Amino acid sequence: MKQSLPPQIAAELAQSAEAWTHAGNTAKLWSHDKSLWTSADEDKWLGWLDIADRQIAQQHVFTEIAHEVKSRGYRDAVVLGMGGSSLCPEVLSITFGRQEGFPALHVLDSTDPAEVAAIEKIADPKSSLYIVSSKSGSTLEPNIFKQYFFEKAGGMNGNAGNRFIAITDPGSKMEQVAKDDGFHRICYGVPSIGGRYSALSDFGMVPGAVAGLNIPVMLQRAAHMAKECHEPDAAKNPGVALGLALGTLAKHGHDKVTLVTSPAIYDLGAWLEQLIAESTGKIGRALIPVDREYPGAPEVYGADRTFVYLRYTPEVDADQEAAVSKIERAGHPVIHIDIGNTSDLGAEFFRWEIAVAVAGSVIGINPFDQPDVEASKIATRKLTDEYEKTGNLPAESPILEADGMKFFTDARNAAALQGKTAVEMLRSHLNRLGAGDYFALLGYIQMNAEHEEDLQEMRLDVRDRKRVATCLGFGPRFLHSTGQAYKGGPNTGVFLQVTCDDAHDIAIPGQKYTFGTVKAAQARGDFDVLAERGRRALRVHLPADIRPALAKLGNAIKEALN
Repeated sequence: MKQSLPPQIAAELAQSAEAWTHAGNTAKLWSHDKSLWTSADEDKWLGWLDIADRQIAQQHVFTEIAHEVKSRGYRDAVVLGMGGSSLCPEVLSITFGRQEGFPALHVLDSTDPAEVAAIEKIADPKSSLYIVSSKSGSTLEPNIFKQYFFEKAGGMNGNAGNRFIAITDPGSKMEQVAKDDGFHRICYGVPSIGGRYSALSDFGMVPGAVAGLNIPVMLQRAAHMAKECHEPDAAKNPGVALGLALGTLAKHGHDKVTLVTSPAIYDLGAWLEQLIAESTGKIGRALIPVDREYPGAPEVYGADRTFVYLRYTPEVDADQEAAVSKIERAGHPVIHIDIGNTSDLGAEFFRWEIAVAVAGSVIGINPFDQPDVEASKIATRKLTDEYEKTGNLPAESPILEADGMKFFTDARNAAALQGKTAVEMLRSHLNRLGAGDYFALLGYIQMNAEHEEDLQEMRLDVRDRKRVATCLGFGPRFLHSTGQAYKGGPNTGVFLQVTCDDAHDIAIPGQKYTFGTVKAAQARGDFDVLAERGRRALRVHLPADIRPALAKLGNAIKEALN
């Protein structure tokens, strides 16, 4: 790891490293000493520290799973999960691709009906393997995914359970469901490991084994990194040194952690986004991760950035390299991390888990709870319960309906906004951005390449014009990641939530509500909590013909910024 930091911060970081070393804090970390943080219950959530060695001791299980899957000849395997249960499998799927003789690994972590339908089209329910992944077994999304695809796969009469694997904690509701429905296999998480720290547990490694990846090698790389992270000298400890740097920079206002990842490992940013945001966004403090914001000229960045360049050395992207060099020469803080092999992702998972835990210590928060994620779940559950009782979500009225768009917000935000056209309303909202703020574009629409391209253009327009950090998330998946920092972190975000009518909805077996209803409830629950936290938030609702609607929204944002 190489760092290029402003002299004052570099000097303070050196002092912090000396103080950490002198206090024996690395030994305290490994001995589960909760006084490193807030002395709450942090000691109960450190099972991930020795997970690499524990998994190596049972690596024969991953080999056995791989042989079983290969012998059955599955063409597709689908992970049904959210957040910590889905992001590591997604990284592995996108980074490694399909392995010969093994199924293509897909991840469903959206309640958008179009996305559910897309997965069903890609992976035939009659012949695919399903991995239902839920630590608690009570998370809404994996449960309704399971209900839907279990029935599509033939249900009990079709012996569908033989093509289902559960990954869950011992004693969870999902464990009982898996037993009752005759799942082929139940794999267990570790109760002392929270979801976002679970990459090297079965939640990440079982899907990797199903996909035919060399899990033993990945675990060996992780174990080697764990050994290096025992180093008492903080400056020589790869995880602690990174965490101290991130925390110290954040205390100096460089709290927008901008991830620049090589194309070969680009999806690692999605996993890091959750780990950083959900761990640090508490009590008005946060490291705000900025993922997939294409590098721009140095002058479009404010003084609140920390850049982390994760460079895959076998395939260095020349344009990316040049852009980072310009940013560094302009004086922005840059941390360089070289990754020489995709199997080193195991090591990076562990390095960053240590780093984020240490950064949490520096900024003075508990990195292992997620109170505002729970708040959004409660708000969503209240709305879905209402739907089950009445057959409708509570009525709502737009503050403006113009140019084919409907705008919604709460009374406090409405008082601060004005405009009789979509452009005027968006201009009023975007003009609330100031130095040190960030703009978050939250799309409750199908997550695909076309929609991401449309939203990326919008976020970059805002960045380049307003000189602020920008975030882009697809709902509801970001509720389990960056949603924590948006609600529990500092009140520096300006949020534009994008929802739409569904061209086709999908029923959920055993429920009155549909996938479209759940998505709508999640969007509204998310917005309600943002409003309760006093955030600057606006929702724009688009018609079902989403591509031209997004183009129209993008043009309105361009005009609003001019």
